[in-house]
Amino acid sequence: MNANRIKRQLGNEKNINDQYTPFKKCGSKQMILFDSHSHLNDRIYDQDLNDVLKRASDAGVAKMMVVGITLKSCLKGTELAEKYAELYASVGIHPHDTKDCSEKVIQTLKGLSQSSKVCAWGEIGLDFNRMFSSRADQEKWFCRQLEVSGELGLPVIFHERDSKGRFLDILRSEFAPGRQGVVHCFSGNRKELLAYLSMGLHIGITGILTIQKRGEYLRQLVPHIPRDRILVETDAPFLTPAPEKNRTRRNEPAFVKSVLLKLAKLRNEEPEVLASAVYENTCKLYQIPDA
Repeated sequence: MNANRIKRQLGNEKNINDQYTPFKKCGSKQMILFDSHSHLNDRIYDQDLNDVLKRASDAGVAKMMVVGITLKSCLKGTELAEKYAELYASVGIHPHDTKDCSEKVIQTLKGLSQSSKVCAWGEIGLDFNRMFSSRADQEKWFCRQLEVSGELGLPVIFHERDSKGRFLDILRSEFAPGRQGVVHCFSGNRKELLAYLSMGLHIGITGILTIQKRGEYLRQLVPHIPRDRILVETDAPFLTPAPEKNRTRRNEPAFVKSVLLKLAKLRNEEPEVLASAVYENTCKLYQIPDA
């Protein structure tokens, strides 16, 4: 999402440090976590990014993916990833912003992808819910970005909302078997989940899992996702999980721990064991050393 929409949805977060309460340790072990999808390149973090990264480290978050959605955010995300060892970046044009895409933009993103800290292409896909860009623009640049990411050998971060099957139709025709990717912020139905899994895709789980009403159906599905296909994410600054959402509207990578803890409870797994497996999944997908 762009900056003005973020501002409207999240409001003023000047007092985030005052609202934050450090995590308690989970048992005697420190979990290792990877926030597989964040937007730390958003300006809402400009004034306190170092504090945000410190809180993430304290919560056991060792690595974070900074996801691009526009050319500007991709430039900034790549710059941040090259500055901070724990950050990695993706490049891509979000379906909302495809109205501003062009071949020149694509070539610029290809140039950014040559950085050793750029490990994925995305987030890309289809969003027919709010239609900030036309269906024609979304489909054109979704297909083009699938082509380019394939040429570069990069895994893809996918966004899908209310596409009524069109997203899957395009994947089946344009996304070659054996390619890697993750369906970010999965909130679909059982049929869609099985389709994604059959294509070899990973499934990104957000704080929606912790929300009583909105996450009810998702909580029924997550026990059935193979452990080696699960990723956890914040989508920060959006989708703040419970219980953090009770004290702050702005999400941040440290809060991915709450997603993991809820996931472990639903799957009846030890949190530290599940966290380690999900961390390895994420490093493998993004082709990042897990050390």
